[in-house]
Amino acid sequence: MNVIERIKDQIENNPAVLYMKGTPDFPQCGFSGQVVQILDMCKAKYMYINIFEDPELREALKDYSNWPTYPQLYVNGELVGGCDIIIDLHKKGELVAMLAAVDAIAL
Repeated sequence: MNVIERIKDQIENNPAVLYMKGTPDFPQCGFSGQVVQILDMCKAKYMYINIFEDPELREALKDYSNWPTYPQLYVNGELVGGCDIIIDLHKKGELVAMLAAVDAIAL
């Protein structure tokens, strides 16, 4: 499976996927840390990928998503955006609704 096929598989087979720098327990940039905090507040269930562990994926995802920065959150197979967009959606109450719609909220 090539890197694009791996990305598609991850995004298509998980309701919410976060590509981030580091891990939820140890974010390695402030933006990734902020998104993790917001997802935690929403009680989100999500898969995460530490882009530092896969340099090939890190570069390919920028082209795949046409989004140059990290973190990147995908919900229901679609790119939602990065930190600023996630913050905005959370403030509007839209992020939790998006996650709930794909059963990505822990009860």
